Amino acid sequence: MSIHKNLAMFGLAIAISFGMKVAACHASDWQDRLESAIRYEMESKKLPAFSIAVVEDQVESYGKGFGFRDAEGKVPADAETIYRVGSVSKLFTDMAIMQMVEKGELELDKPIREWIPDLPNSSPLASGITLRQLMSHRSGLVRESPIGNYFDPNEPSLKETIRSLNSTKLTYLTDSKTKYSNAGIAVVGLVLEEKLKRPFAELIDEKLLQPLKMTQSGFVRNQRIDEKLATAWMWTYDGRRFEAPKFLLGTGPAGNMYSNVHELGFFLKFLFRSMDTDPTHRIESDLGILSPTSLKAMMTPRLEANGKPQGFGIGFRVSELDGHRKIGHGGAVYGFSTQLEALPDDKVGVVAVGSLDGCNAVVERLTSYALRLVLAKRNAFPLPEYQQTEPIPLPRLREMVGEYENEMQFASISEFQGKAYLDYGSFRYEIRADRKTGQVMTDDPNGVGLALQWNEAGNLLISKKEFRRKTNQIPKEIPESWRGLIGEYGWDHNTLYILEEHGSLVALIEWFYKYPLKQISENEFAFPETGLYHGEKLKFIRGTHQKGLPSDATEVVAAEVSFPRREVGTKNGETFKIKPLKPIDELKAIAMSESPPKETGTFRDSELVELIRLDPTIRLDIRYASTNNFTGSQFYQQSRAFLQRPAAEAVVRIHQKLKKDGLGLMIHDAYRPWLVTKMFWEATPTEMRNFVANPAKGSRHNRGCAVDLTLFDLQTGEPIPMVAGYDEFSNRSFPQYSGGTSRQRWYRERLRNAMEEDGFKVYEFEWWHFDYQDWKEYRIGNSTFEELSK
Repeated sequence: MSIHKNLAMFGLAIAISFGMKVAACHASDWQDRLESAIRYEMESKKLPAFSIAVVEDQVESYGKGFGFRDAEGKVPADAETIYRVGSVSKLFTDMAIMQMVEKGELELDKPIREWIPDLPNSSPLASGITLRQLMSHRSGLVRESPIGNYFDPNEPSLKETIRSLNSTKLTYLTDSKTKYSNAGIAVVGLVLEEKLKRPFAELIDEKLLQPLKMTQSGFVRNQRIDEKLATAWMWTYDGRRFEAPKFLLGTGPAGNMYSNVHELGFFLKFLFRSMDTDPTHRIESDLGILSPTSLKAMMTPRLEANGKPQGFGIGFRVSELDGHRKIGHGGAVYGFSTQLEALPDDKVGVVAVGSLDGCNAVVERLTSYALRLVLAKRNAFPLPEYQQTEPIPLPRLREMVGEYENEMQFASISEFQGKAYLDYGSFRYEIRADRKTGQVMTDDPNGVGLALQWNEAGNLLISKKEFRRKTNQIPKEIPESWRGLIGEYGWDHNTLYILEEHGSLVALIEWFYKYPLKQISENEFAFPETGLYHGEKLKFIRGTHQKGLPSDATEVVAAEVSFPRREVGTKNGETFKIKPLKPIDELKAIAMSESPPKETGTFRDSELVELIRLDPTIRLDIRYASTNNFTGSQFYQQSRAFLQRPAAEAVVRIHQKLKKDGLGLMIHDAYRPWLVTKMFWEATPTEMRNFVANPAKGSRHNRGCAVDLTLFDLQTGEPIPMVAGYDEFSNRSFPQYSGGTSRQRWYRERLRNAMEEDGFKVYEFEWWHFDYQDWKEYRIGNSTFEELSK
């Protein structure tokens, strides 16, 4: 069967929406079904902690936690584990305003400058914006304020945060377009403070949290919250996980709330009571919180100019689930992902939170599944099954790998260590296959259920859009004026990457969102008209020009937020250096007095051979035979490269195959005596030891089955520029690092693919380091090159 027909048959399986497949028979317990789905997602997405509560009218019919709330994995999560619930905060901020509207103390359609009187006339807030427009995201304000924004760790006051908006301009004319704005809801919170002359967090506690018996919840951290607060985790496309920062946002009314699913269930119960037409069913403590009339107004979507609902009421997102009216809000803030969803006409709601950044697609999928289970149970329908996926078999995956395009968009499918990835739109997704049908689809924290198919012509179909496979050509060089712009900006906790992709500069922001930029002038670009920052711009600030050439940017102001440039790694052609913890001569004496770790078992006899004796056209640049390495000291007396014969012969085959592309292999290191590994380890600071092997275990270099190498141009003899240089101890060295240029990443992938086709596997932290498949069959070696030559 041809590759195209194979792919077409594989992709023709019917695409059924995630969570919608129906079992042939009724399950005995909907809660068992739900727990099975949760455990599947916990395992497949590696969620650290997850809590969920299901509310049916006035009963919490299910509430439970999964995983562990602490970093050490010792304290189980439960329904009372505290999470930061992000933009769910907005519902409480808006509801507090609606209380004052009911009392006649505020008016939704009056300009807010009546309550914030010290606004300068030049401020966009002085342009007649109303509370209603702010609360329904129709103000036209920027998404984030210049200070106190999502990226700012300095925790300025709410008043300082709002004052910084005075220097901004509207992204759109007020009420002309929906523009989600955290800054806008922060302004709403300041109106509350200014009107009542008390701190916002105190007011919300008094007006809403206490009456709702949400005693463990709040907008500021305290000992009570910290005792049960889950550890939150960030993740990146290049494979890292690290603990999320804990600073409070200056735009606190939009995202600083802490709560648990049990207490957010109280909030759902209140909503259902308030919609009850029989007033005797309401609880006395609810009186005075908010009337059914005001709640109805909050849940009624505003209309666009074309008459279609815009998706927001006042605070609440408004949509539907399988024909049922749905209200709620999501929350995403530094390592926490929350979904609060309710079907108000059915009086059933779910709130769920995971302690992994950006996994709202998974949390929302589980909340929707829980809602469907309850509806099925109530109506005595068969309980829906939860669709599960599995890795795509490698031979089939390799048929899919490639670049695709149409007149408007690009898509690419890649493979890394057995996993498949789709780059499409604003995200990179893992793609997997349905366990029953084989349907290929996204199944990833960023998105679930986007189906991929191939037609008879071998073209890729995504959401009925057809993409042709591109020829695998080397990308063009970028314009010279862009070179000083590409790089990293911002902070460790939230890094902005400027890279090049498909001939455009791209902003990778908030770790996951990739936006192609439109160039306006040499240093000014615009975000696309979709995504988080539509309608906003980026302006690069360059250093002093030298010799008529554009200088590197020192910062970029993106969407009104200033991101300082980060110095990462080294400039092209420079060698990364560390300051050794001890003098190398001292470390050498220590290493020579010790021995490699003892090994038991059966091993093959060493058969180290010199690479250039097998193929003299392989080039050598043995860094440790010179001082041009990360320590600045010489370790080898001879510039030579040895490998165990099977690995060496594989390298020769790879080198010969690459020649047809005008490329060759340049070796930086191969077999390495154990004593050198010991010296590297003892010389390197602890935080950088991902880039050196632990001598207590020995390295694959010591076994003669690892090689450090790069590509060189056969015509010029020069090494090919990669995203990062050899032995650069930085994130840029990761094989999946997203930055740099298309051309650099293309060569990096060309090298990896060539090596992996012949039995090597790349090391997760170093694009240049490859381990041969038989490395376990050889002992740790400690012989010098001189001894090998005897």
